[in-house]
Amino acid sequence: MSYLLGEYEVRIDSKCRFVLPAGIKRQLGTQDREHFVVNRGFEKNLTLYPDSEWKAITQEINSLNLYNKKNREFVRYFFRGATEISIDSANRLLLPKSLIDYADIEKEIVLFAYGQRIEIWAKNVYNEMMSSEPDDFASLAEEVMGNSKTKNEDGKLS
Repeated sequence: MSYLLGEYEVRIDSKCRFVLPAGIKRQLGTQDREHFVVNRGFEKNLTLYPDSEWKAITQEINSLNLYNKKNREFVRYFFRGATEISIDSANRLLLPKSLIDYADIEKEIVLFAYGQRIEIWAKNVYNEMMSSEPDDFASLAEEVMGNSKTKNEDGKLS
């Protein structure tokens, strides 16, 4: 699967459907263009997973020790609301009403694609969140990425 990238503003119709932008569809592998899972995000948003990514995440979660209470709680909350959806003949995806209510989505959404997932935000919520950029983005980048491993010239992790 390829890595997704981009920010797309899209309208939701009265039946809770939206057109998957061509820019996203082009980035998806052939096997991932039609079947998805949509779920609650970690913030007040939804996350759209191509089928292959959802299967990988599910496999990882299924390896958790379910004798651990925190793991069971995580599994319940993570899978709550997860719904399989497929693209229709008009290139649209239908979002479940319960998830639309959860994310406070009305008519306009922002699809924020990164890595192997697409976050779905109510446009006003997304704009509000992004307008509060950290005072010192360089410090945040150092804190988050300062310990990440990178490949040197020989292709080895350093």
